[in-house]
Amino acid sequence: MVNDNQSQLVIVNFRVNGIDRQVSVEPRYALADVLRDELLLTGLHLGCEQGVCGTCMVLINGEPAVSCLTLAVEADGSDIQTIEHLSGGTSMPGKLEQSFIKHGAFQCGFCTPGFLVMGHHLLDKGLAKDRDTVRDNLSGNVCRCTGYEAIIDAIVAVAVGEDLK
Repeated sequence: MVNDNQSQLVIVNFRVNGIDRQVSVEPRYALADVLRDELLLTGLHLGCEQGVCGTCMVLINGEPAVSCLTLAVEADGSDIQTIEHLSGGTSMPGKLEQSFIKHGAFQCGFCTPGFLVMGHHLLDKGLAKDRDTVRDNLSGNVCRCTGYEAIIDAIVAVAVGEDLK
């Protein structure tokens, strides 16, 4: 048990990247912190920690969520996918990642995991049909380097089946 100076720990169960996980956390812990610090999934980044930059984006039950504002206890029983899973782990880059490379869709790379998570979501849901739709759906992600055009180009290129070689 915990002493008087510690908060009560809560056991949280979720499936992360296809693996059932159980962690004991304080109720105040953000999902981003649990994923990074407890499960060592450091692909997601912490930028603003206010839910406006999108660098910590994950999919929870197939829907995009900023993990810095999602409490770990809120994700109990959920299926969570992080950039590590969506991008294929340590294997060769997937089509979207190849398209990001081909189109120069990143510079410093800090925001890239969030954009890739959203890009995968848009492609999986058939929402990457045109530049305007992609632009609208990326409005929750912030990049300070690229100006967004290359990111949009990369996502649309995969949607339309562009040759990535």
